Amino acid sequence: MNKICMIGLGYVGLPLAIAFAKKYPVVGFDISQKRVNELNNGNDLTLEVTDENLNQVLKKNLDLSQPGFFISCDTEDIAGCNIYIITVPTPVDFRNIPDLSYLVAASETVGKVLSKGDLVIYESTVYPGATEEECIPVVEKSSGLRYNIDFFAGYSPERVNPGDKLHTVERVKKVTSGSTSEIAERVDDLYASVITAGTHRAPSIKVAEAAKVIENTQRDINIAFVNELAKIFNKLDIDTNAVLEAAGTKWNFLPFKPGLVGGHCIGVDPYYLAQKAEEMGYHPELILAGRRTNDGMGAYIAGEVVKQMIKKGTNIKAAKALILGITFKENCTDIRNTKVIDVIRELMAYSIAISVYDPWANNEEIKSEFGLELVTKMEPSAYDVVVLTVGHNEFKHINPRELLTAKGLVYDVKGFFTEEMVDCRL
Repeated sequence: MNKICMIGLGYVGLPLAIAFAKKYPVVGFDISQKRVNELNNGNDLTLEVTDENLNQVLKKNLDLSQPGFFISCDTEDIAGCNIYIITVPTPVDFRNIPDLSYLVAASETVGKVLSKGDLVIYESTVYPGATEEECIPVVEKSSGLRYNIDFFAGYSPERVNPGDKLHTVERVKKVTSGSTSEIAERVDDLYASVITAGTHRAPSIKVAEAAKVIENTQRDINIAFVNELAKIFNKLDIDTNAVLEAAGTKWNFLPFKPGLVGGHCIGVDPYYLAQKAEEMGYHPELILAGRRTNDGMGAYIAGEVVKQMIKKGTNIKAAKALILGITFKENCTDIRNTKVIDVIRELMAYSIAISVYDPWANNEEIKSEFGLELVTKMEPSAYDVVVLTVGHNEFKHINPRELLTAKGLVYDVKGFFTEEMVDCRL
């Protein structure tokens, strides 16, 4: 019988754990006691799963004989499992170097409770080869067991899109792989039992790792291209959105839009591929050029905002700005690697007073991460500039012009508001 342990109960691990818990006994493990308490109380503050779905499978007592979801911080509670799925973060550090410390720690934890015949599956995004070169040796050392003799491994990259209620974990086709042909079949069967969209069995763990990392690298490069176009068209005094709309009438034109590229995937994954390429003696020029373009967009947007304010005759040092949205994307609570903060910090460098309004963001998290305090309401006729950075649904009911001073302006990063409501767009 499959007895599953989910290591990491964030945006990736929690929805997957609940999907499995409908058919199998699942133990959710997280190092955050606060997160464990929150989930055991039947609440998910990330809003990735509904409280109803969580409570349907939640169990208060550890029982590996029946389907359901038990959640714990105690490693003793996961010792009876035979499948360990690792869904921890894989960020980059301040130099954009991949940080595998969470994966290493999770691998050590699993190794301490692993038994002969057990299976370890990784979902965290890594560069090709990382699972078997970096993670498995840690499991071997921690467990004293031998890879592909005493225990086995799989890799099935996560494809979670935070805030997306259409493409949920069960509805997105899953890539699977295993350390042997038999294990690959076992991993594929496991995921196929809960993923209604189906699975694709990759021929090796490395192929599955590479497939994941290029999904987001491809998007990163395409967005970097339209971001560069936006800069060019701005100098030519051409509306970028109008250009993209016209070009989009061709059947094979790709519908990418300019903007801020943050989050835990697109703004991070290309660095994983780039590092591995450089280790192998190849310098990935296009990938890194795209990253430089996208990483610089926050400063570019802030600069454009200030230019427009100066043209309006605004006293920059006495100016007030309202930022609409600080999460990394619309209609989700996730602030990981949000690039809105780049816009805010750049505007602050001009001594502009910043107010941030975001109905999705958690104020305590924003204070802890950025030292900012969210405003709970927007003041009419109070701001010299309103900058729309995230297209939350709640903002559809706002008329930004009612929030402006006499010389105020609206800068729309997302092409969200109607043309008559804004002064400038990216």
